[in-house]
Amino acid sequence: MAGVPFLDLRRHVEAIREELDGAVGSVLDGGMFVFGEPVEAFEREFAAFCGATDAVGVASGTEAITIALQAVGVQPGDEVVTAANTCVPTVAGIEASGARAVLADVDEQTYTLDAAGVEPLLTERTKAILPVHLYGQCVDLDPILELARGRGLKVVEDAAQAVGAEYRGARAGSLADAAAFSFYPTKNLGALGDGGAVTTSDPETAERARLLRNYGERGKYDSVLRGWNSRLDTLQAAILSAKLPHLEGWTERRRQLAALYDAALAGAAAVTPVEAEGRRHAYHLYVVRVADREALQRQLQEEGIGTAIHYPRPVHEHPAYEDLAGDHLGTSERLCAEVLSLPLYPELQDAEVEAVAAAVARLA
Repeated sequence: MAGVPFLDLRRHVEAIREELDGAVGSVLDGGMFVFGEPVEAFEREFAAFCGATDAVGVASGTEAITIALQAVGVQPGDEVVTAANTCVPTVAGIEASGARAVLADVDEQTYTLDAAGVEPLLTERTKAILPVHLYGQCVDLDPILELARGRGLKVVEDAAQAVGAEYRGARAGSLADAAAFSFYPTKNLGALGDGGAVTTSDPETAERARLLRNYGERGKYDSVLRGWNSRLDTLQAAILSAKLPHLEGWTERRRQLAALYDAALAGAAAVTPVEAEGRRHAYHLYVVRVADREALQRQLQEEGIGTAIHYPRPVHEHPAYEDLAGDHLGTSERLCAEVLSLPLYPELQDAEVEAVAAAVARLA
C-alpha cells in the first residue's frame, strides 16, 4: 500500500465537487459578496443543527471566541479560566476580548477541563469559564455549569473541534451561555478558507454578537457598540451550507474509523482515546498517547504514514505565554509530551486505518 497522508483535503473536495461548484456559482450569480441571504440561510441551518436559537457567522474561530466572550459581558480586566492543553488561538481569543486568561489543568482520561481544577482558580476578577471540547469530545459540563451558576459566571464553549459532538443528548453549541466554532478547512465542517460562528439561545447575546462583528452597527453608519469587522464571507457561508447536510454522515464515518483503530490497537502500547459515558465523540482527531512520541512519529513517517501533534506544548510553555504558568498544570504538561494524532477523516479507507494501526502497534 502507498503511504497514508495525515489529511487529504483533495479527497474531501472531490467527493462533493459538484455541490461546491454549485454553491460558488450561486454566489457569483447573486452578485452579493458580503452578508446577504447565503449568510442568513447558513446561520439558520447551523443554529438548528446545534440545537441553539441563533448562530452568528464571523470571520474565524478565534474571533468567535472574542465575540462570544464580549457578547456575554466579559470586559477588560476580567479573567477567563480555560484549559492549559489547548491551542494558542483559544488564549488569543480571550486576550482580544480584553480579559486575562487563567489556565487550569485537565482530566487525565478525556484531556478536557475538570471542574475540580477550575474552582481553586476563581477570583473576584473571574467573569467566565471557557471549556475546550478538545479533539471532538465535549467537556463534562454539568459540574462546570453548576460551579459557574453558583458564582454568577458565564460559560462559553470553545467548540472549534466539536461540531456534531454531544453531551447528555444535546449538541455542542447548545450547552452553555454561548459557544464559539471554527470553520477552518481542516475542521469537521470546514470552509474553503477561514470562518467561524457564535451560537447561543439568549437573544441579547445574539444581538450583541451581531453588532460586534460589524463595527457595532445597528444600521448603516449607526454604531451603538465599539465593534470591528469580523464577518463570515458570503462565499464561505454558501460553501458551508452545501456541506452541512453531509456532516452527520461524515461524523458517523469518523466514529466507524475510530472504532477500527480502537479494535486494532487493543493491547498495544499506545493509549487510545476514551469516549466518556454520556458523550458522543465527533473524532475531529484520533489521538493516542505514547511514551516516545518523537521516535514513533519519525518511524511512521519513514513508512509513509503522516501524523501530527495537537499540541506539542501547553500554552504556558510558549515563550509568549510563560507568565500564565503555574505548578498546578502537570497533567496538561504530561499529555502534551505524549499525544500523537493519527490519520482520520471521512474519506480514509478501512485498509488505510488498518495499515496505520498495524504500524503503530508494531513500533510503539
